[in-house]
Amino acid sequence: MQLNLPDDLEITEEQARLDLAVGLYSSHTLSLARAAHLGGKSLLDFQRLLAERGIPLAYGIEDIDHDLDTLKRLGQI
Repeated sequence: MQLNLPDDLEITEEQARLDLAVGLYSSHTLSLARAAHLGGKSLLDFQRLLAERGIPLAYGIEDIDHDLDTLKRLGQI
């Protein structure tokens, strides 16, 4: 997908991607992991950004499944 931003917005492509990722996460359209990836941030850095913006974490079924898969892969369960 290509998105064209007006020049007068004075926003970088990276900032636009990050703001889009935060918005999609806030609207429960993307999981935390997918939003962090879209925003070009590590999971921890994205969580910090959300905290700075006062956006609470939503920990849903998809997040639980992802964490369980990771724990199984690591031999922790």
